[in-house]
Amino acid sequence: MSFAVHWVRAEMHEFILRNWRIVKVATTKAQRKLFFNLRKSKKRLGWMNDAEVTAVAKDLNVSKREVLEMESRLSGRDIGFDAPDDANDDAPPSPVAYLRDHGDDPAMAYERASHEDDQLELLREGLSDLDPRSRDILKRRFLGEPKATLQELADEYGVSAERIRQIEANALKKMRALFAA
Repeated sequence: MSFAVHWVRAEMHEFILRNWRIVKVATTKAQRKLFFNLRKSKKRLGWMNDAEVTAVAKDLNVSKREVLEMESRLSGRDIGFDAPDDANDDAPPSPVAYLRDHGDDPAMAYERASHEDDQLELLREGLSDLDPRSRDILKRRFLGEPKATLQELADEYGVSAERIRQIEANALKKMRALFAA
């Protein structure tokens, strides 16, 4: 019977430690001992005086610093991340008040992605409306890697570099008109 009681008590202690707070309160053996015995050892509510801290430290065989640290952990209160601000001026602000996500809000991110998709679709439509030579010149000059030079394209098409520049300028003018509309 005493063996079962021991394991039930150990499981209950582990559950309490795991669920006491989101942040671990007691991680070492000495801290666990302090966690379970500090409340029993305190004579009154409120902060302990130096004599009480010394007595608890001696009884539990831990340092005074550890007793004070555990007392401050236990006396603190949990607050919700987005707890509403009360009229209490002494209450600390909830973390949502000072921990801001500096990224875009989801609506803005969706709007930007939608706009980019629309612009990409316009680019595809614009390129498909061009004649094959103009489309090839624009793709190779602006979208290809490595970028083709005017002279390379002029040699390939058997025209002057100036004529390639003119074809490119006319194609870009058509594309700009499509994006402006």
